Amino acid sequence: YRVSELTGDMYASIDSAVASIERQIRKNKTRLEKRLRDGAIEREIKPFQIPSDDTGEEEFKVVRNKKFYIAPMSVEEAILQMNLLEHEFFVFRNAEARDAFTVVYRRKNGGYGLITDDKD
Repeated sequence: YRVSELTGDMYASIDSAVASIERQIRKNKTRLEKRLRDGAIEREIKPFQIPSDDTGEEEFKVVRNKKFYIAPMSVEEAILQMNLLEHEFFVFRNAEARDAFTVVYRRKNGGYGLITDDKD
């Protein structure tokens, strides 16, 4: 489960987040119990069937392929580029981290996040 609460008091935010998670758990537990009672979920275990190769290609079909140079730059430059392009994420080579491939992304709570390739 995932929840986000924002208040002026850290403890109030934690209490509110815990209450939200408890509500979600109770809601899903009730749904599952109802489905089990109504027989919506089969109790018999069926043998696993391997899907044919034809369906596998459809699920992972690449519809667009782009090639471009990934320039080394600072995190600040990457954030500026991302904002300039109005994207939610931006891939670059981090000049501050030995040109490691890095993704900067906009977080829902307003900050930025980094995902960095660890060469070691």
